[in-house]
Amino acid sequence: MSSSLHRPLDTETATMLRIVLRPLLDTARDWQSLSAALALKGYELHFRDGRMLFVESYTGEAISTGAAIGVPLKTLSDRLGRPSLTMSADGRSAVLHT
Repeated sequence: MSSSLHRPLDTETATMLRIVLRPLLDTARDWQSLSAALALKGYELHFRDGRMLFVESYTGEAISTGAAIGVPLKTLSDRLGRPSLTMSADGRSAVLHT
């Protein structure tokens, strides 16, 4: 991945992501149930440089941040608590600890 966290999204793609992902974010009871719901839609949560990223499970490509969808990491952390993360060797990225 380049210095950008994800590729820029066109308006239609961003809108579709909000339609598909936002209800999952808004109704999640905890980080594990959110992760499971996202997996059913073909997405994973990753974290990089303090930002929450949505990653396509099939390609492994980061497609959006939580803020771009309208639900930044801080909003979810305030509601669900701090996520338990497993850090990667690079010290800049992590995934939810399962």
